[in-house]
Amino acid sequence: MNQVRGCAKSLELARRVLRIEAEAVSALIARVDERFLAAVDCVLGCRGRVIVSGIGKSGHIARKLAATLASTGTPAYFVHAAEANHGDLGMIQREDVLIALSYSGETQELLTVVPMIKRRGGRLIALTGNPESSLARLADVHLDARVAEEACPLNLAPTASTTAALALGDALAVALLDARGFGPEDFAASHPGGALGRRLLTRVRDVMRQGDAIPAVPEDATLAAALVEMTRAGLGMTAVVTAERRVAGIYTDGDLRRTLEKDGDLRRIRIADVMTSHPHAIGPERLAVEAVERMDSLRINQLLVVDDEGMLVGALNTHDLLQARVI
Repeated sequence: MNQVRGCAKSLELARRVLRIEAEAVSALIARVDERFLAAVDCVLGCRGRVIVSGIGKSGHIARKLAATLASTGTPAYFVHAAEANHGDLGMIQREDVLIALSYSGETQELLTVVPMIKRRGGRLIALTGNPESSLARLADVHLDARVAEEACPLNLAPTASTTAALALGDALAVALLDARGFGPEDFAASHPGGALGRRLLTRVRDVMRQGDAIPAVPEDATLAAALVEMTRAGLGMTAVVTAERRVAGIYTDGDLRRTLEKDGDLRRIRIADVMTSHPHAIGPERLAVEAVERMDSLRINQLLVVDDEGMLVGALNTHDLLQARVI
């Protein structure tokens, strides 16, 4: 029985935490006003880099904000407020912008370095929960991230306040992303090692079969010769090409099953009589993910690659895309 009561209490507490934190984020919407626009303009006008700083739980949020900014087109890095007091202040230059996070707005480590930064000509964006705090008054722009209460039952541990700061920081990063015209390829360039980078940077030419690995037979070939070529290449199909190597058609394993249903003499059948004319194809400079989408929508497993003049330059199948980790 005690265990049941404990479970019920845990569920009730978890729901309370989520409700309080959701309400804290929702309350920020009304505060996205001219001050927020001023912060966006301040960062956009920065000729140096954006430094994000904080200490304690606010420091963890500041580190995440710096990473988000850096990956979405705004050069930024994190400086620990305590370390800035012991040498790292030299990392901050005249043309930089400092974003300082402190819920109380009275964090002594930040208040110590801010006058030095202002003296060098740097600008300050403060994100606090107290518009009347020392840090807010020193700021060129203040963003109000106050919350009605913490989700902690003791109203002590930073919970709703850190969630609000995180959300407001994300809003700033996304607004800057949009203002800079930062697109998917820009994002992929910042994440070349990840799955997203592979999906957005890998092109068809990077994964397609080339040269002798492309299965192809001339229009006057027999079906038997086409089957030999299909077996050699192992792609489950062969292209049918003209003398100039323009694509005239394609013949696949599915086409073979349909041919067998007609009980024809495979040795006498011409490939041109049983091939699929005007086959689906893709250009070598298209993104590999586009090939995946096309194959999925058409429910096919192979795709020919042709240049702007219709010349056969490559071929690929689902296995090639899986091996390249595009899928």
